[in-house]
Amino acid sequence: MQNIKNIIFDYGNVIFDIDFSIAQASFQKLGITDIESFFAHKAHNQLFDDFETGAISPAQFRTGIRKAAGKPDLTDKQIDNAWNSLLIGTIQENHDLLLRVKEKYRTFLLSNNNEIHYDWITNYLKTTFEINNYDAYFEKAYFSQHMKLRKPNTNIFEQVLKDNNLDPTETLFIDDSPQHIEGAKKVGLNTLLMTEKPAQLESFLKANGIL
Repeated sequence: MQNIKNIIFDYGNVIFDIDFSIAQASFQKLGITDIESFFAHKAHNQLFDDFETGAISPAQFRTGIRKAAGKPDLTDKQIDNAWNSLLIGTIQENHDLLLRVKEKYRTFLLSNNNEIHYDWITNYLKTTFEINNYDAYFEKAYFSQHMKLRKPNTNIFEQVLKDNNLDPTETLFIDDSPQHIEGAKKVGLNTLLMTEKPAQLESFLKANGIL
């Protein structure tokens, strides 16, 4: 791509595999019905937005799941296991790739996340790859629950641009969610919709002229 100097990466299903269908099945086993309106890739209950923006605590999130399932006796572990079931993992090759991309561009991570998933991922990175976080792989990593903002709202993109003095016309945003792509376009970012699995991230970047 011409004129691109900066890249903002999404995390889930760009760098790291997630599977919404597994979480849907897990929530259904807990007793939640009408799962497509409660939790899906393109739409979900307000509970998830609140959790991803840090408006509610993990304890409040779990209370919301118990209420939705109609089962007040669900344990924290049952709920966390169901919620974390969508987290699949990543590959060392993607970490190596990110370091190569960082040599050519200013790179950033921008993820809709939450405290329960963040803790799981942090532990996974330590035990699987012996890394503590993504500080070495990006100029800065942004997570929605820390920012109190989430994609696709334009204010989260504006914050990243402002913090780092980025020109949106020179900045590329890569995400797997069409609604997030549309939010990024509203602030003038160049965009790419991730259409491959994270294991194919390198070939995706090459096919789109990034590498």
